[in-house]
Amino acid sequence: MPATSAKVSSSMDGFSILTNRKRAIVALVHSVVFLLIAIRQMVAANPATGIWMPSTVSRSTWILCAISTIVSAILLWLLVISRGWMEQFYFALCTVSATSGLLRTAAGDQAFHAGLYIRVVMLVSAVLVGLLIVRGYSPAHSRTQSEYAEKGSSIAASPQRR
Repeated sequence: MPATSAKVSSSMDGFSILTNRKRAIVALVHSVVFLLIAIRQMVAANPATGIWMPSTVSRSTWILCAISTIVSAILLWLLVISRGWMEQFYFALCTVSATSGLLRTAAGDQAFHAGLYIRVVMLVSAVLVGLLIVRGYSPAHSRTQSEYAEKGSSIAASPQRR
């Protein structure tokens, strides 16, 4: 078994939120959905006016800003309570993505246009880390790891010939 697989599975023991495969899949699905939304916003080329600009702000912009604030706060809380380094890395990527979306919505594209690209890059990275986490919980990966452990224990238990 490759050393990276052993490192991934050993780091999963310290998880406090993504403690099983089902939770990891739910988190991954959320990341993919938010990535698709972010890509759509990037391609749609609708510039965000921002709520701090001296113009009339639409109700939908206020709603989007409120939703982004709630999502960013929840993700920051999940980052704070997460334990494993991979879990913390995953939630840090998601938090940066949501916060950059919030800042872009609040400040507008004139002030923070890079927020659109930061959001997409962070979500692509979060999806990749999420895939690693789900892979760590996969039955095939667990079976390979347990077979490796059994081989290791049988080798240690058998007497060596000289």
